[in-house]
Amino acid sequence: MIRQKIVAGNWKMNGSKESIFSLLSGLLEMGDSNSEVVIAPSFPYLSQVNALVDGGCLVLAAQNISDEVKGAYTGEVSASMLGDFGVKYVLLGHSERRAIYRETDSVVAAKVKVALEFGLTPMLCIGETLEERESNQTLSVCERQIQVVIDAVGIEAFENMVVAYEPVWAIGTGLSASAEQAQEVHQSIRAFLAKSSESVSQKVQILYGGSVKASTCSALFQMPDVDGALVGGASLDAKEFIAIVKAAG
Repeated sequence: MIRQKIVAGNWKMNGSKESIFSLLSGLLEMGDSNSEVVIAPSFPYLSQVNALVDGGCLVLAAQNISDEVKGAYTGEVSASMLGDFGVKYVLLGHSERRAIYRETDSVVAAKVKVALEFGLTPMLCIGETLEERESNQTLSVCERQIQVVIDAVGIEAFENMVVAYEPVWAIGTGLSASAEQAQEVHQSIRAFLAKSSESVSQKVQILYGGSVKASTCSALFQMPDVDGALVGGASLDAKEFIAIVKAAG
């Protein structure tokens, strides 16, 4: 099955009105791509970015949502609010949310459920720490993180989701899994999903994230089970991000 590639830029907690205007000015010169190109700014800039990219080649994502629908939850942002700004995707379970803000597998699953209920497409982030990799727990960690979501929303819901494999040891470190290492894990993730549904497993786009760079991504994109990339720091540089998009085809 041919799956469209996705190249998503996670801007994290970076940017200003001026710098985002400059970045988008560069990105909007990219032209057409066979890949879906996604950008995820911080919440305060969603309105600005939505206005600038409306009808263009870029698709809008948010970096997180609350697992609550509405109410007295100071500082939180609901799934329904994101719909007002043209958001299609939402990153959930990113390692920084899990590690720094102590989001558990069950909290991530609850957020996935809410996102789906409000028509958002979750990008479910999974991945192992260096300690877990060195103790041969990579696959068991990824499978655990996925299974909790399957239990919460069912395997069929994965047809409306994206999975992003991000080895924690590679995020922001300059290190990156080799193309072969990424393919091995992606193939195993797809095989795990196939235990619940073969047809769904073949449709799910599985992205790789973790210090993705233009100089190293071509080999990644050639792997049969790597359906794109979730890009961090490199997505803040228009030329670098465009080069990654072009490498995806």
